[in-house]
Amino acid sequence: QVQLVESGGGLVQPGGSLRLSCAASASSFSRYVMRWYRQAPGTQREWVATISSSETTNYADSVKGRFTISRDNDKNMVYLQMNSLKPEDTAVYYCNALLISRIYWGQGTQVTVSS
Repeated sequence: QVQLVESGGGLVQPGGSLRLSCAASASSFSRYVMRWYRQAPGTQREWVATISSSETTNYADSVKGRFTISRDNDKNMVYLQMNSLKPEDTAVYYCNALLISRIYWGQGTQVTVSS
């Protein structure tokens, strides 16, 4: 069983930055594909970014160039650096871990972008 705990959410003005963190209690953490998703009120959860075990990254078009996903395998951590935030980035952000067919989710952290 893998536990994921997100942190770092909050209220930020448009144009501002936040860094989300996800702590994973997983052995062999480096083998996991790690992803961030988000869900705004009244919408479906959407994929944001992925970092593979070899640290290849991919991003949704809506965040490309503004968000950066990274990982620290020594600390069992994954991060999402979010810059140039927009009101439409407001959502609950979830950390996700994937290893073969096993998928785990964190509880989410709220990000609100508003003036």
